[in-house]
This record gives sequence, structure tokens and C-alpha cells, in this order.
Amino acid sequence: MAGRELGADLAGAENDRPNSASPQLSRAAVQEITETEKGGVPLNTPWTLYLDKSIRGATAAEFEANLRNIYTVTTVQSFWSVYNNIPGISDLSPKYSYHLMRNSRRPIWEDDCNRHGGTWRLKCLKKDTAHVWKELLLACIGEQWSDSVREGDDIVGLSVSIKDRDDIVQIWNNRSDLAEGSQATSKVKELLPTVNFQAEFYKPHQTHHAYEGHRSVESHQGQQAPRQFSPAN
Repeated sequence: MAGRELGADLAGAENDRPNSASPQLSRAAVQEITETEKGGVPLNTPWTLYLDKSIRGATAAEFEANLRNIYTVTTVQSFWSVYNNIPGISDLSPKYSYHLMRNSRRPIWEDDCNRHGGTWRLKCLKKDTAHVWKELLLACIGEQWSDSVREGDDIVGLSVSIKDRDDIVQIWNNRSDLAEGSQATSKVKELLPTVNFQAEFYKPHQTHHAYEGHRSVESHQGQQAPRQFSPAN
């Protein structure tokens, strides 16, 4: 479905579900979300929402163990059901992060599906974070990035990290070698014309100090060098 057509459905479905106080979906909420997916408007691809808490010095394996898979949505309606049943950005404590990742990929630099990519990092004022997060979520599931990245590349994830001061939003792409010349940040400004970001830059995953190479996380647990920052920091 084209992003423009999907956008109307996204806006119309926003208020379908009540709020809840926990990022752990209740059994009743999961059952209700599952029902909405049977007849909802399908997304181009599934998207998975994760929650994590940053631990300074954690290894990739420790980060992975701390990562909570909240739900994988496949329709517009199930997206709003999940979104409205977990705490909003303003309710998250510092060091917590949400991630929305295409299909079932995890927000881990070293995973095979991510290691050739990177992120655009945007620092925003706390008063803007909730608005930025929501609009960029809709851009992701509505496939609004397709005309903003170079041929052969794709936007595959979105993260928001809550800090003590300004917060950090990251947009994940598939190939860092195609980041130069991308219009991704221009798209952000088009979607959020009233937001003034405090800083913005692009960083390939493999250039992070704590990147643990091409080794398998599962087969090298406890053997990696300390991870100074989690993937969302």
C-alpha cells in the first residue's frame, strides 16, 4: 500500500484503543490486538516494538538479554492498539528506550541484518520528543521514507532514548555506504517543520567504539569487550 493511502487509515484509527499503564501487554490486550489484525488494514511489512533499559558497559549479549519484545504489528489497527496500551514517551524514565524495527530484526548493531547499516541521530528537547516519536513512527509504518533514501537502501528502524536532559531519536538504515546523499533528515524536517533539533549526524554501526565485530552474539557470550553504550545511546 502506498504511504499516502496508508496515511489516511493511520490517522483514522488512532483513537481506537484505551491507554494502559504497563509496557507489558496484558493477556486481554494481546487477545484484543490479535483480533484487530484479522480484519485490519495491512502494513507493507510487519514492525516489531521493543523496550530496553540502558546499562553502561553492557556487552551485546547483555544488551540482548535485557531487550523486551513487546509486540509485532501487521496492521494499522494493531499498531494503534499497541501504541495506546503502553506508556507514552513522557512516562518513560531516563535510560529507557523504545525501538520499532522492520519485520523481526532486533535493534542490535552486530546482527547480520544490521551490521552494514547505521543511524541518523537527532537530539531533541524533551518538550518535542513525544511529537517527534509519534510522527516518525507513522512515517515508518506508512512507508514515507521510500523517496528519501538512495536506491538499494531502506529505513529499517526507529529508536527513542530518554535521557536526563535532551532525548535522542535514531533512524536506522540498511546500508551505511548509501547514507551520503540521502534525504532522510530533510524528510524529518518536512514532517516536523516546527521542531528545532539540537544536533544531528549520521554514524555507521561499525564505527561505534563498542561495536563487537562480526562475531555471533550467541556463541561469544561473556567474551566481548565491554559495550560502553547500548545501540540506542
